Amino acid sequence: MNRFVLNETSYHGKGAIREIATEVRGRGFRKCFVCSDPDLLKFGVTKKVTDVLDEAGIDYEIYSQIKPNPTIENVQTGVAAFKKSGADCIVAIGGGSSMDTAKAIGIIIANPEFADVRSLEGVAPTRNKCVPIIAVPTTAGTAAEVTINYVITDVEKNRKMVCVDVHDIPVVAVVDPDMMSSMPKGLTAATGMDALTHAIEGYITKGAWAMSDMFHLKAIEIIAKNLRGAVANTPEGREGMALGQYVAGMGFSNVGLGIVHSMAHPLGALYDTPHGVANAILLPTVMEYNAEATGEKYRDIAKAMGVADVEKMTLDEARKAAVAAVKQLSADVGIPKDLKGIVKEKDIEFLAQSAMDDACRPGNPKDPTKEDIIALYRSLL
Repeated sequence: MNRFVLNETSYHGKGAIREIATEVRGRGFRKCFVCSDPDLLKFGVTKKVTDVLDEAGIDYEIYSQIKPNPTIENVQTGVAAFKKSGADCIVAIGGGSSMDTAKAIGIIIANPEFADVRSLEGVAPTRNKCVPIIAVPTTAGTAAEVTINYVITDVEKNRKMVCVDVHDIPVVAVVDPDMMSSMPKGLTAATGMDALTHAIEGYITKGAWAMSDMFHLKAIEIIAKNLRGAVANTPEGREGMALGQYVAGMGFSNVGLGIVHSMAHPLGALYDTPHGVANAILLPTVMEYNAEATGEKYRDIAKAMGVADVEKMTLDEARKAAVAAVKQLSADVGIPKDLKGIVKEKDIEFLAQSAMDDACRPGNPKDPTKEDIIALYRSLL
């Protein structure tokens, strides 16, 4: 049996944020708890949404104590702020950080027995749907607006907690490329490669099946065609990436990921490495490691990436072509090639154990040992 969980409603395209007011009113909400990070407030991105709420006469309160890798403290402070606000819905504006924080807040409000946050790690046995969330992404990468996953950093233990819960998915996703137009090149590249990682890992994960494959292959194709343009800030590139990352999210949220993510998470927890950058650096190397366990799937990936004459290649050639295409795209958008300057040799043992303990690791098509993970990290130094 396979299960698929998606948003109740999603809006796509320029000007989609106007529908936020429609949804708030139509669902009978009285006050919105707006979760957005400090930079989005500073640069006026959040204001694009609050202007819509203002024009519609909808009451709201802003919560912005959110770090790039949101912490247990960010969540618990947010829970207290939500209770004090009197709000009955959440509008999450931002990348994965804002939406992950919103999901954790919403889950705890509806399931107060998980107020410690740590007990939410993995597949938590929550009973109630979270506070209704309207998710508005400002990056084209995490697809948190359509996933049942969120990640919170445990600062005390230097690790990221991957939480998986069908009760946390936003009821509405509003994917408006205009909300992404102010992303700088580096962030556009990193989040775009994160989206590609979602699509590729989701396509080869152990849980993959016909429906998820459909989403992931199309996402790879869309991202490969549009990421370079998005980094150059073309309207077509932005719109393409807004769609591509969402389509990838529709798939991987339901079938899982692999060790690119399980290895990237501890880099973010220990060094505060941007998640997309970590994924992008790791992806080609992990693809090489996984190749023998993927059957013909790399041939499909190469074709979706735009590689010519893939059908004429041997399986080994097709696999190498898929990896080469990913490397070329990563280089074209300015992603570093290795982990030099990020990973310290003394930390590799801890990083490897954290990766083995990560919730994404079991989905990998090839079962790694701790020694395998150590070797993969070292190969990138």
